[in-house]
Amino acid sequence: MIKTDILIIGAGPTGLFTVFEAGLLGLRCHIIDTLAKPGGQCVEIYPKKPIFDIPAIPEIQAGKLIDNLLEQIKPFKPGYTLSESAEKLEKLNDGSFNVITNKGTVHNSKVIAIAGGLGSFEPRKPLIEDISKYEGKGVEYIIKDPKVFKNKNVFISGGGDSALDWSIELQKFAKKITLVHRRKEFRGAYDSVMKVQNLKEKNLIDIITPAEVIGIKGDSHVESLIIKSHTFEKKVDADYFIPLFGLTPKLGRLQEWGLKIEKNSICVDNSIDYQTNIPGIFAIGDINIYPGKLKLILCGFHEATLMCQAAFKIINPNKKNILKYTTVTGINGFDGSKKKSESPIVKSL
Repeated sequence: MIKTDILIIGAGPTGLFTVFEAGLLGLRCHIIDTLAKPGGQCVEIYPKKPIFDIPAIPEIQAGKLIDNLLEQIKPFKPGYTLSESAEKLEKLNDGSFNVITNKGTVHNSKVIAIAGGLGSFEPRKPLIEDISKYEGKGVEYIIKDPKVFKNKNVFISGGGDSALDWSIELQKFAKKITLVHRRKEFRGAYDSVMKVQNLKEKNLIDIITPAEVIGIKGDSHVESLIIKSHTFEKKVDADYFIPLFGLTPKLGRLQEWGLKIEKNSICVDNSIDYQTNIPGIFAIGDINIYPGKLKLILCGFHEATLMCQAAFKIINPNKKNILKYTTVTGINGFDGSKKKSESPIVKSL
């Protein structure tokens, strides 16, 4: 059995930052994630994609953000159960929880923080016959290495930021990029829309709108696609088809825990601490829902911070937590490391 103070489900940015905030309070964390390494969507879906809304960091690639978070939490020595998913929940007489994974690993803690992670989401897939036959054989929902598409004929389907941004990025490698969208209008960041328009004018990207990919052909790999619009239906040669329609929550066995669910997300009390309807179980990051919810990394960081304050009270009911600033107290890692600002001196001059 693995015992810890806070059991975190999901190793994305929010789950990782929880380790840091908990560590400042002297709380130890263990993380469960279905992926083989920490990072969630940032490393599995868009490691090279730039993020622009992290405070004090004008621009950072998603993969680099994860590297920085892992470095930041290193002093607090989190434990990991990777390539496993949280399935069964047991409430014990002492008030703690047992969480058992699909592989039978038992974790015990007084507090659970459900932080989503990629394992709690799945790509929205187009309704195309036999598409599963080509997954990993020319149909890709996740772009791990843009160089895979070098000198290839690539079709991207979608009308949002991901479709626009990956069209811009992959045209640097692919022989040809074609962007297909069922509407004429694209909904994305102004800069991305203008870049795609500029690339189209330079004949570096083809755009087919309004149209949809309705069929896939090929023996052991994608060889061609069927594209349909109001005025035509045609077969086009293709090496890769990348449908980017966003992600949808996939709660899996967590739906059996008795949590209040709304729109496939976990309801929390955002007026205090992001606790669910089950005391001791919190949901933070993209997996939760409340009035005014924004699915932003920086919001997940905020939610993790307040959640850890509440967790301290549950784990240490007889202790008073006094807010301490890292600029004053520094950081004392569980590994014996210390970081502290230089102490002021008093000296007559």
